[in-house]
Amino acid sequence: MYLYACMKAINEVESFKYRIEGGDKVAIYNVINASATIARKDNTFGFSYIHYSEDFEVFYNNFSKEKERIVNSTELFPPVYSPNCIHCSAIPWVSFSSHKEPFSGDKDASVPQLAFGKIKEENNKMLMPVAVNVNHALVDGYDVGQFFQIFQAQLDKIN
Repeated sequence: MYLYACMKAINEVESFKYRIEGGDKVAIYNVINASATIARKDNTFGFSYIHYSEDFEVFYNNFSKEKERIVNSTELFPPVYSPNCIHCSAIPWVSFSSHKEPFSGDKDASVPQLAFGKIKEENNKMLMPVAVNVNHALVDGYDVGQFFQIFQAQLDKIN
């Protein structure tokens, strides 16, 4: 499951745990969770809040409960939210080479945003576009590179 691989990588790169709070303070969270959009059969979606666990079975159970909650409701937002998460969206219908998240105008917005695109097979490899949007005051290109290295290593472990 690519979301688990992503969250494992996110939780291994310290700068992805930094958040700007109160305008001038940097908080460091111990664990980062996932706030992913989950689609419903009627083509609407809801935002989830999936508690991360290094244990795949626990993580998958948390994901399954959130998916069940969303597909059986019309609520947009989860009952729980905290900035110790990442925002992520799946766009499985689109293979993109660039993706830009809307900017709220808040210079202190510091929750990383990720988008995952359409998976395709090419030269016996599975390819999936991934876009990462971070606050550059907290996360540099080196950190994003670390994330992608760890993410790929985790994906390579999936059979």
